[in-house]
Amino acid sequence: MIDAEHVRRVLADAGMQRWADVVASQLDQFFRLAPHGDWARWQQAVDTLPELGGGHVDCRDGALDIQPSVDLLPAARDALTDTLKTLHPWRKGPYRIAGIHIDTEWRSDWKWDRVLPHLAPLTDRVVLDVGCGNGYHCWRIADAGARTVIGIDPTAVFMAQFLAIHKLVSGMAPDLAARVQVLPLGIEAVPSSLGAFDSVFSMGILYHRRSPIDHLFDLRAALRPGGQLVLETLVIEGQGDQVLVPQGRYAKMRNVWFIPTTTMLARWLERCGFTNVRTVDVTPTTVEEQRSTAWMMFESLADFLDPADNRFTIEGHPAPIRAVLIAEA
Repeated sequence: MIDAEHVRRVLADAGMQRWADVVASQLDQFFRLAPHGDWARWQQAVDTLPELGGGHVDCRDGALDIQPSVDLLPAARDALTDTLKTLHPWRKGPYRIAGIHIDTEWRSDWKWDRVLPHLAPLTDRVVLDVGCGNGYHCWRIADAGARTVIGIDPTAVFMAQFLAIHKLVSGMAPDLAARVQVLPLGIEAVPSSLGAFDSVFSMGILYHRRSPIDHLFDLRAALRPGGQLVLETLVIEGQGDQVLVPQGRYAKMRNVWFIPTTTMLARWLERCGFTNVRTVDVTPTTVEEQRSTAWMMFESLADFLDPADNRFTIEGHPAPIRAVLIAEA
């Protein structure tokens, strides 16, 4: 489980006393309401993870690499693999744990490589990652020098995955683990007008929001004056003020509401009070970046595209293109 008192201290030390005052009750509500029917099974898997100890934690070949100083025996390695696979589906990563490669659905390291050159230096910054999944990018942000990283995502299985990774990292790199917290909360749980974060990341979230403008206002309210927003989302090609509003599903997803051009997205950001808005990357999503694996065995991008013409989704919409925009509060 999450150490609510530790989280309270982290928030208070980062100047977020209003959030520190309520976070324990927010966490209690999440866990008290039985977040998922499989939660007890996932929690047991986390509880049975071994204390690896020793070794090192770093990012090699894009993976968060958790490597003990002594190699595991084959039986122990197989048991650890089985325990980690209990937390299926693994969507964001990759991770490498005692030589076990968690080949996640997304090559999230590719996204990080596209974003990293455009970031303000992360050294000593206080950072919020909205919709962080299991926290992969939180670890990359901390590895880049951030003082405090708070990730939020209300999805229970992602919370369980983060708790597993956090437990393993804590045994080898306690200082790193202390700087990264993922909370099972949505952006609505962040107190209004907090104005405390040096950087806010929102990656892969905006198109799921029924009110994208409200989401952008929420992101701005979390930033200190001059803080940096990193926004990554689906876009459509074109330079005009166009927005795709899918009728029904988009790439088999029910909860896709608005997909703008980068021109329109920049205008939204400016209307919400952001300055120095710029598009720094536009990249089509490929079946090499998002795919089914042994660690995510459900359908993935190849199943969402028109088999006769992968320029389109199975519903006939333009295939996924993702853009990264940077702006300041």
